[in-house]
Amino acid sequence: MSELQSRSAGNVAPKVQINPPDIVRHRSADWGPIRAEVIEVNRREPFDYKFHGLDHLLIMSERAARDDGETLVEGLPKSTLREFSRKMSLVPAGHEFHGWQKPRTLTRVTYFYIDPHSTLFGSEGGLAGVDFKPKLFFFDSDLWATTTKLKIQAEQQASGRRSYGEALSVVLAHELVRFNNGTGGGNHSMRGGLAGWQKNQVRDYIEEHLDEEISLVTLAELAHLSSFHFARAFKQSFELPPHRYLTLRRIERAKELLSQPEMSVTRIGLNVGFSDTSSFSSAFRRQTGVTPTDFRRVLA
Repeated sequence: MSELQSRSAGNVAPKVQINPPDIVRHRSADWGPIRAEVIEVNRREPFDYKFHGLDHLLIMSERAARDDGETLVEGLPKSTLREFSRKMSLVPAGHEFHGWQKPRTLTRVTYFYIDPHSTLFGSEGGLAGVDFKPKLFFFDSDLWATTTKLKIQAEQQASGRRSYGEALSVVLAHELVRFNNGTGGGNHSMRGGLAGWQKNQVRDYIEEHLDEEISLVTLAELAHLSSFHFARAFKQSFELPPHRYLTLRRIERAKELLSQPEMSVTRIGLNVGFSDTSSFSSAFRRQTGVTPTDFRRVLA
């Protein structure tokens, strides 16, 4: 079977191959439509790399410098750039990507594999059908900010929440489309919010399930929208992304429960959907400026 494989065929989607493989340390995470692979090179010796798959490949090079080498993306001229820390590259699905380098520093890079046919992004206005253009060694502040957040989630899976990774995946899809279309960064106008019935249904569901893990997909299904369209419609209607709105509502519910002295802080955190006291206290303090215990003390 050729290297260019399909997810739908039940095969393992290809990743960037690095040789020799023993010079790198891998960390990875999978949010469905987007997979992340954090790569750290642990020895300064020449290596080569290649990729050819049906996923879009977005490369985030945090630390990368070489004394010699070259990089090729199908459809672009060969690059021998020596210093490309804080640079990004976009390899559209089906394009070949390969190169080699004699590293000047220990390379640190994150690969994002993006399934263009994922239902999380939808079809109309999503990634399916978008004609992405290859791009080598560029910088975009919005893309960099979003991929940095996803990279942190990949490195700290134990404390991360899948719903947050899904939400960031949709944001990244928006940013890729915006970047590919050549439009500027910042806030972008979005057409229409949720209809009244959609807004009420989603809001009621969140209130009734604050103690549970609520995924973006679940909320989008309630509104009969793709996750891609739901995320931007939700933000227009509630003036916050879904994951931030959910956190805010959990903190507001926690404030009400903290007025009941018979309930422990730990129990309150669990009742509003946090997995442990530490994550509850951190989120509460970010929103209010004080810990749950201090807030309760003020109420008393």
